[in-house]
Amino acid sequence: MIRVAVAGAVGRMGRLIVKNVVEDDELELAQAFDVREIGKDAGEIAGVGRVGVPITDAKEMEKVLNADVLVDFTVAEGAVENIRVASEKGVKLVVGTTGFTDEHWQKIREYCKRVPAVISPNFSVGVNIFWKLVEFASKFLKDYDIEILEIHHRFKKDAPSGTALKTAEIVQSVLGKRKLVFGREGICPREDEIGVLAIRGGDVVGEHTTFFIGMGERIEITHRAWSRQAFASGAIRAVKWVSKVDKPGIYDMDHVLGFKQV
Repeated sequence: MIRVAVAGAVGRMGRLIVKNVVEDDELELAQAFDVREIGKDAGEIAGVGRVGVPITDAKEMEKVLNADVLVDFTVAEGAVENIRVASEKGVKLVVGTTGFTDEHWQKIREYCKRVPAVISPNFSVGVNIFWKLVEFASKFLKDYDIEILEIHHRFKKDAPSGTALKTAEIVQSVLGKRKLVFGREGICPREDEIGVLAIRGGDVVGEHTTFFIGMGERIEITHRAWSRQAFASGAIRAVKWVSKVDKPGIYDMDHVLGFKQV
């Protein structure tokens, strides 16, 4: 059995991760951390009934973390600290938190010299295939104007989404470092750039479209998620994969899905 700890266990994704862990015969919910609902049963919070694992204050993680893999869907500042704690305790990581700054990444790269960590802005298998399609199209549509649009629920804290930013990075990896333009206003004739637009509203789980716009035609590559289960399933897949990896370092879903080798 793979012993799993969940950081952010009271959040939307955290509750779903707890549910998936509890319902998976290969996994055991070892611990659950959050800054809310301290002391309450993690299973009851997740809607799967009492499991005997209380929500522990995230501030206590450094003292009590004891698991094979820590799954983190929290906020950037908290996730960096959680990664530090896990790395010092030899606990492997699956991190779906987004919004990291360059300074955060410097710290994360240093911490992950101690343990293997799967870090991805999106664990959906479909999104990872979406990225491959965008990469493929970019190679053949170099002269087209490329724009990226993402839509998320009104409660999402960071913008643009990590998924949209990675999409832009993939296009840049093919075409070179085109300038990113985040929305437009006033007189702004299009240059050699990639437009990135974020829309927020309602309860949209997540939609991403990459537009390749030429003279007389347009190609759109779109991924729509209507349930967070798509992300949870990928994260559970990553937990099982990273549990078998011994070499420290940062990995992504390309490794988990077999597109890259360790």
